[in-house]
This record gives sequence, structure tokens and C-alpha cells, in this order.
Amino acid sequence: MATKTSVLPIVSKVYCAPSEVILAVRRRPNVANGGGFVVADAAQRVLFRVDGCGVIGKKDELILRDGDGNALLLIRRKGGTIEALSLTRKWKGFAYDFVGSEKLVFTLKEPNSCFSTQNRLQISVESKELCSYGSFEVHGDFPARACTIVSPMGDVVALIGVNKEMQRLMRTRDMYHVEIKAGFDQAFVFGVIAVLDYIYDGTTRC
Repeated sequence: MATKTSVLPIVSKVYCAPSEVILAVRRRPNVANGGGFVVADAAQRVLFRVDGCGVIGKKDELILRDGDGNALLLIRRKGGTIEALSLTRKWKGFAYDFVGSEKLVFTLKEPNSCFSTQNRLQISVESKELCSYGSFEVHGDFPARACTIVSPMGDVVALIGVNKEMQRLMRTRDMYHVEIKAGFDQAFVFGVIAVLDYIYDGTTRC
């Protein structure tokens, strides 16, 4: 008898697929610096897109949208003098509830230096089911497109990588793939990737 896939919704269970998926990420075409990126499935359907500062017109702010353009997450980096003196800066991802109010979904601690690619970034979530276990972590080297997102229980829930043949032919880092485990929240994964992209001077940053 087939086992039932456990679902781990963080943004919404709508974005938890019953089986593992491999999605492609690429720079948005014909958009100025800071335009962000799009996420498509094997049929080339756009499932998510991220608006960077070149679209929004604000630094330290990102928007994750679904394939129809609806805003799923508003992601901001905390600023100000007090935060600048802190050992870590934080990004906060907010979803919108049914009355349009912002609801905190996750907090990501930024590394002290963007050159510290091997640091394990920590992500705390507001999920009642998961927060008692601890934080998610990003392991590996995002600029090299070789890293994983690991759950508080120690399970790899998403893997970011590059098809070597594709990389050789295109000679670019602007296209890579993300494998997401069955039942895990894809919107949360791409919210985290949006922040990583900004930190490491990617397509979302002007």
C-alpha cells in the first residue's frame, strides 16, 4: 500500500505538491538590472516570479508572486542604525491574510559578509508545527548554485544545482534548477532563494 506524503505548509498547502518536483529558475528576460527571476516547470509554465528592486523601485525589498502575478510574500531587510550595529541583519517574509494584513512567515539571518558563502544561514518560521524543532538552514555555496535547504529535523527539503551540460552550453549562472521534496512548500523555498539571490548580488539586486 502506498504511503501518504506528509505535507509541510509554511506559506500555504496550495504550494505543496504530492511528489518531488524539479523546477527551472532563470533571469527575467528584457528587464533592467534588479528585475528578478521566474520559476517554470517542465512544461515551461511559469509558477512563480520574483520582483527585485529594478521592478519595485525600492532597495532591500522583494515580492514573490504566483504565476498569475498575485503577491504571495513581501520580503524586507531590516535597516536603520541599530540594525547596522548588530552582528546579523535580518530579512523578514510576510504573507497577506484574508483581510489584507501582513503576517510574518519567516525570518532569515543574513551572514556578516556576502563573501562568507560557506556559512550556514538560519531561517526561523512561524509555523506552530515546526518552530518548536528549531530553524531551517541553508548549507553549501549559493553563488556556485550548489546548496541545500535543510529542515529543523535534518532532512534536505530542497536542493539547488546546475545541469552541467546546460552550464557548459550557456556559460551562465542565470539558469539553474531546484529540486523540492514531495509535500514541502515551494513558495517558501523560492522566498528563501529570492533573499539568497539578493544577498549574493544576483538578478534581484540593482
